[in-house]
Amino acid sequence: MTGQQLKNSILQMAVQGKLVPQDPNDEPASVLLERIRKEKEQLIKDGKIKKEKNPSYIFRGADNLPYEKVGKNEPVCIADEVPFEIPESWEWVRIGTVFTLQAGKNIKASDIFESNFDGSYLCYGGNGVRGYVKSYNREGTYPIIGRQGALCGNIKYAKGKFYATEHAVCVETFAKTNVKWACAFLEALNLNQYATATAQPGLAVANINTILIPLPPKNEQQRIVDILITLQPFIKTYTKKEGELQSLNQQFSNLLKKSILQNAVQGKLVPQNPSDEPASVLLEHIRAEKERLIQEGKIKRDKHESVIYRRDNSYYERLDGIERCIDDEIPFEIPENWEWVRLYNIASFQNGDRSKNYPNRNEYVSNGVAWINTGHITSDGFLNVNTMNYITEEKYNSLSNGHIQKGDLVYCLRGATFGKVARIEPFSKGAIASSLMIIRPFDVGLRDYIYWYLRSPVAYIELRKYSNGSAQPNLAAKDVGKYLVPIPPLDEQIRIVNESVYLLEIIKNI
Repeated sequence: MTGQQLKNSILQMAVQGKLVPQDPNDEPASVLLERIRKEKEQLIKDGKIKKEKNPSYIFRGADNLPYEKVGKNEPVCIADEVPFEIPESWEWVRIGTVFTLQAGKNIKASDIFESNFDGSYLCYGGNGVRGYVKSYNREGTYPIIGRQGALCGNIKYAKGKFYATEHAVCVETFAKTNVKWACAFLEALNLNQYATATAQPGLAVANINTILIPLPPKNEQQRIVDILITLQPFIKTYTKKEGELQSLNQQFSNLLKKSILQNAVQGKLVPQNPSDEPASVLLEHIRAEKERLIQEGKIKRDKHESVIYRRDNSYYERLDGIERCIDDEIPFEIPENWEWVRLYNIASFQNGDRSKNYPNRNEYVSNGVAWINTGHITSDGFLNVNTMNYITEEKYNSLSNGHIQKGDLVYCLRGATFGKVARIEPFSKGAIASSLMIIRPFDVGLRDYIYWYLRSPVAYIELRKYSNGSAQPNLAAKDVGKYLVPIPPLDEQIRIVNESVYLLEIIKNI
């Protein structure tokens, strides 16, 4: 149970008469209701409030069911409207019967200030306190109902001098009805459920007036308020602890994910099988495939070819004919049948199109070829199909770079999802924005392992090594190619991927 659910549960007990015991010595709510009616009648005569067009009277019939007489109409049974039973000393009433609701007045946004200043007054709007103003239009103690905006139906307790805008409804109480009780019960009614389902939700005062509310005796109102005040610090503590627990759970979940992926790329997630063909053989196959693609003109030969190998328990890299020890770059030891490589040794890269042909929003179509940008990469490594943009076939063909194909990965070089990676499924055709790059493994069997590697803490260390480190970090594709990648045998890669998927699915469901 969340802190809000706990609070809602307590308020629900309060409105059902289950939070505090009833006292048979209390003056019943019917007497209070009669006082309220008389006071309102006098205020109507004095011209201070308006007369209700069709006043409502709710009473129990001879069959012990609730009936309502509205205006001069015949009484009607409203048993199907009454949501629950209330104590014998309580009464069901319409909000407009016991309160008078009146919205405030419009005020220019330029006349509302963020900070308090000498002679300023709180200003209430549809979503609560809007700021401070120089004048006031209400004085006293009131519940305030926000009637416009995302939080419409919210209840605030206002005291003293304040300004209510046209989106804030002041609730006037009568016969010394407890204002804090009124706030609590109005909050328990969850008035937001009666809001119009539009882009700008709103509550009509006329509709609020017709909502049923249970009225307890005046003395019991005070007891309810007293117990709610007593419980308030406990609810706050519970809510705080709940937040801390959620934070710990989230931290634990994130740390567990990182630990799984860290162990995966260190060769600690699944056992090694001595029968597996070693990674060195896999790399030879990749080199042969890469050479074939170069000969066919499908990719260009690397100007700077890197080879990493072990000698005398140290790691060396041969680059441009120069050999150097790279032990200080190797972050951890890997199993005997694994190999360290640079990412560009096992995959090719392609940037998005940066020409004048780059699509703009005016060229998006409802159905066509997927146009992928950074906003489409989710935090869990998928493409968000629901927000995908599309371009025409003609526009797609006009782009010189960034065409995806089956088996590709897309990697974010800048923006809000910097360093995130995604498989291109469900698309097998599409194009990427210039803020992304395509990573295309020379052996498609490597794709899923590279995907999990790029989501691991090891890859994030490499990312930080090559990013510009600014407030708006970015990477160059050539630097992504320099990432050090620990490569297992192909069969072990399959076991690693399967185990990672299995364990992360368990974490998701915890």
